Amino acid sequence: MNYCSANPSKRGQRAFIKEELLKLIEVTRAEKACINYDLHQDNENPDLFLFFENRENRELCQTQMQNEHLIRYMEVTEGAVEEFVLHEMMHIAQTKSLL
Repeated sequence: MNYCSANPSKRGQRAFIKEELLKLIEVTRAEKACINYDLHQDNENPDLFLFFENRENRELCQTQMQNEHLIRYMEVTEGAVEEFVLHEMMHIAQTKSLL
């Protein structure tokens, strides 16, 4: 299962949001069903952060969305993020490996 989440920071909150998002990476990557969890920052709008993640299955992802570290992120960033958008996506094509 593939997910893309958007975390656009409010004006003046970019550094704070980036710091909080970086805290999620190690603990999320250690979760059972996590295949990858990659944070990106938009080149033209540096206030926009995107996570691209792949999970083994939807059920485990839904359970892990209630993990303490994600709940904490939502609490501490309340009012500093324009909106939190999560897209659940179906994988339909893969790029050629660069290796």
